[in-house]
Amino acid sequence: MSIATAPAGPRTLPPLGPTRKLKVPKQAERTLRNGLTVIAVRRPAVPLVELRLWVPFGRVHLARGAMLSQTMLSGTESMTSVQIAAELQKVGGGLSAGVDPDRLMLSGAGLVTGLDRMLELLAAVLTGASYPGDEVATERDRLVDRIQVAQSQPSHLAREALLKRIYGRHPYATQTPEPGQIRAVRPAALRTLHSERVHPTGAQMVLVGDVQPEKALDAAERALGGWSGAGRVAELPATPPLEPGPLLLVDRPGSVQSSLRIALPAVSRTDLDHAPLQLANLIFGGYFSSRWVENIREDKGYTYGPHSVIEHSVAGSVLVAAADVATEVTGPALLETTYELGRLASLPPKPEELEQARQYALGTLQLGMSTQAGLAALTSAYAGNGLRLDFLAEYAARLAKASIDDVAQAAARYLAPARAAIVVLGDAERVTPGLAALTTVQTEQEA
Repeated sequence: MSIATAPAGPRTLPPLGPTRKLKVPKQAERTLRNGLTVIAVRRPAVPLVELRLWVPFGRVHLARGAMLSQTMLSGTESMTSVQIAAELQKVGGGLSAGVDPDRLMLSGAGLVTGLDRMLELLAAVLTGASYPGDEVATERDRLVDRIQVAQSQPSHLAREALLKRIYGRHPYATQTPEPGQIRAVRPAALRTLHSERVHPTGAQMVLVGDVQPEKALDAAERALGGWSGAGRVAELPATPPLEPGPLLLVDRPGSVQSSLRIALPAVSRTDLDHAPLQLANLIFGGYFSSRWVENIREDKGYTYGPHSVIEHSVAGSVLVAAADVATEVTGPALLETTYELGRLASLPPKPEELEQARQYALGTLQLGMSTQAGLAALTSAYAGNGLRLDFLAEYAARLAKASIDDVAQAAARYLAPARAAIVVLGDAERVTPGLAALTTVQTEQEA
């Protein structure tokens, strides 16, 4: 015999607890005689160490820079790429390289007991990478394939169009080389670029893990103290002011979706407006509980995942909002987007909205520091922009004390629709009438 019971009603969620005070872990720093700055941070969660080496790499020929990062670990005079990988595996480690308009980044991780060997292998690559012809040819073909695949993707094309729209002649305007440029790169050019630009002056190395910071600095100095080079650091010009202008429509005939990209002005991490702007951005579209997500995803069903984020680079910062919507709702999606921007720029947010965004921002800071890899990435990003982890505590305090008026003023200053640069990638024949009813449209053909 069973007794029927009424279904339980929804349970009320408990209130959020107080935000924990942000604690900066123990760290040490040393600048070596060759100009390399080393920062060691203790995070003893697991017996591993994360390595990040930031080498300033602005104003480098795009194709050569991309190929250098692809082939830097392809061998030295005494070791092949297979031997380098095998030696790293012996200490539970690995190394990889990547490049962007600001930096060449070498990243790795391994057992703490293998730190000395991992640093020795890193030093061997930094001082003696040989760029063997067969390895360069293989990686060249792979990179060409990846670029060609990327150039067929709407998200990549929309991103490229937005960068050109907002940066003009600045080096940030083009971040992906053409396949033909990659095919023209030869090993000799890579060796020349390495000798000219891969040097310790201005470079920053971060070590995060179960290490004693001073001992980690000693290990770095032993391994990398002999890395030298009389190369130069090329300073990037400041990014140009964001110019609104007409909406740029990039025609992609037959596309079933439109890629909507919006750029708005932003400020650096140290600017006093940054914390309130970050909160305003979260309220607008920076996380799942934002107004923009609620409007064009949850309510209208125009898109799956709209998102906005403040992007920081060495030469400047910009706020970018992105959404991919069905072709037939391109105009309505842009209308709702500008409505949400205008509403936030003209009316103060509700107290509960601000507190929810504040809790998310503070919690994200804590979460970003909770793993060795996350802490290494954060420390490296800060170091490359002239900051240290101590700034996190100051920034958390700014987030905690930002008032409704502060956030409202930041939204009015930076998020007004009239300040936006807008790019849409889609079928011009189908979307132009709806967009032209909202704003001036300038159309160009997809490259």
